[in-house]
Amino acid sequence: MHAPAHPTACLALANGTVFFGTGFGATGQTTAELCFNTAMTGYQEIMTDPSYAGQVVTFTFPHVGNVGTNPDDDETGDPVAAGMVVKWMPTEPSNWRAAQRLGDWLAARGRIAMGGVDTRRLTREIRASGAPHVALAHDPEGNFDTEALVAAARGFAGLTGMDLAKEVTCAQSYRWNEMRWAWPEGYKPQTELRHKVVAVDYGAKRNILRCLASAGCDVTVLPATASFDEVMAHEPDGVFLSNGPGDPAATGAYAVPMIRDVLDKTDLPVFGICLGHQMLALALGAQTVKMNHGHHGANHPVKDHDTGKVEITSMNHGFAVDAQTLPEGVVETHTSLFDGSNCGIRIDGRPVWSVQHHPEASPGPQDSYYLFERFAQAMDDRAA
Repeated sequence: MHAPAHPTACLALANGTVFFGTGFGATGQTTAELCFNTAMTGYQEIMTDPSYAGQVVTFTFPHVGNVGTNPDDDETGDPVAAGMVVKWMPTEPSNWRAAQRLGDWLAARGRIAMGGVDTRRLTREIRASGAPHVALAHDPEGNFDTEALVAAARGFAGLTGMDLAKEVTCAQSYRWNEMRWAWPEGYKPQTELRHKVVAVDYGAKRNILRCLASAGCDVTVLPATASFDEVMAHEPDGVFLSNGPGDPAATGAYAVPMIRDVLDKTDLPVFGICLGHQMLALALGAQTVKMNHGHHGANHPVKDHDTGKVEITSMNHGFAVDAQTLPEGVVETHTSLFDGSNCGIRIDGRPVWSVQHHPEASPGPQDSYYLFERFAQAMDDRAA
């Protein structure tokens, strides 16, 4: 496509399409899968969501960066998404919570960003042809070898078969006691400990852990590779399976045996979100599939078949559970009203369930928070 007068960033797709624009954030080059996100808010939370490992995010909403960044909105310690592509360059932040400009925040954390892109055209490309492999480069001098960048994009291995949970999980176990943000105090420490919960970290977002704490859970976070014996050593009242990146089948090689042991050897309540949902489905004998371009946004309608209600949800996944492979005794509880894909399952007659969407996020704004309360109630019922 036509380049601006002095481009300082370049996005090359594996099919040979090249986009030029203006770079910000860190300089350098990265390769990844390209996805688009339709959310109108939450760019900092998106960039720090571990589920975006291995992906460059195109934001369809043009106003990205105008509320700045602040330490409270990080979902993990540093950005995990490989890079960012936006239509308009970030303006000066205008928000009372802003502590740093988006560009400075990205530069300090080694993440490349690019503005001035026709994101409508780019999004149409993704929808038509699937999430492409790309190379994103930022050079203040504007020196780009487009053939080499296209070759780098073609050389990217892709997310299929890639276990990224091991790269974003915690190195060792830890306790979590911070609750959800509330005005005017902000994040407060936990005041009620009703149930011991082991949260298996495949790339857990902080706000998920806060929701568990707010529901009265005494949360211990374990690495993704935790064994059944390591989980049970904490004598949990329930097991939570977190969100995370990569191909669920690859992560399932070590995660599924632990989950199967929990299901076969205990009667503990089990709750999974996103990759945790896919891990539970695999453990029950179902299969997962790579989606054309996935679901990434904060405006996704999901139907709860148990209640008939429609929830507006936040989503971020490029793989999905194939509902046609669910075994007998496993009920499909939620589906996407965009494309009918599976968004939730449960074991009939047992307190074991999971959802594909993110109930800790606030697009509805609290349409799906009841799932954390349901988890706590299941542990109450078991203790009764």
